[in-house]
Amino acid sequence: MKGLTVQDKQQLKVLRVMNEELYILGAGGHAKVIIEIAELVGYKIVDVFDQNEEVKNILNYPVSHDFEVLSKQENIFFALGNNQNRKKSSEKFKSNYFNLVHPSSIITKNINLGHGNAIMAGVVINSSVKIGNFCIINTSASIDHDCKIDNYAHISPKAALAGNVTVGEGTQVGIGACVKQNVNIGKWAIVGAGAVVINDVPDYAVVVGNPGRIIKYIY
Repeated sequence: MKGLTVQDKQQLKVLRVMNEELYILGAGGHAKVIIEIAELVGYKIVDVFDQNEEVKNILNYPVSHDFEVLSKQENIFFALGNNQNRKKSSEKFKSNYFNLVHPSSIITKNINLGHGNAIMAGVVINSSVKIGNFCIINTSASIDHDCKIDNYAHISPKAALAGNVTVGEGTQVGIGACVKQNVNIGKWAIVGAGAVVINDVPDYAVVVGNPGRIIKYIY
């Protein structure tokens, strides 16, 4: 496939997965976006599962609460916005370890992309980025060259990471936040909405404001 653009490869992937069966774990707002991406790239959604028994349907799909049935499946996507819940589920249930990538995203050919990731509409990912497993790269987020995003992280809508930024496991970079080049953000930290991060962020820290400042630690 030498010479094909990322968009060309995505279209070929659509042809390969057309009507492949898929199970969704999660029936909240985040799951609605995941479901629509899965439909768009050609998956056949067999069932949607959620632990909240009050949720009966989502986007015209009935919601099941029988996790024993889910445990017997393999082609599962974890449509859970909470990073800790996504990690627990990925350790409990099987998956074929694919990604769901919106066709409108712009992704360079020179990235290292793990599995179980959701990449939403309008995302831009530039050269030599490494993304781990079960991450969320949300709507219109921008990740510049040589960034490293560890497992279970969530880069929120319209967040922007400059070059050589590291984001640790389970960390959430909030909506509209900006992170200066060469900054290291630790694991399970929270960068608040609209924050401007110009210094390194320790593990478990909560950072808000412009310039970003630590207001507390989660643990």
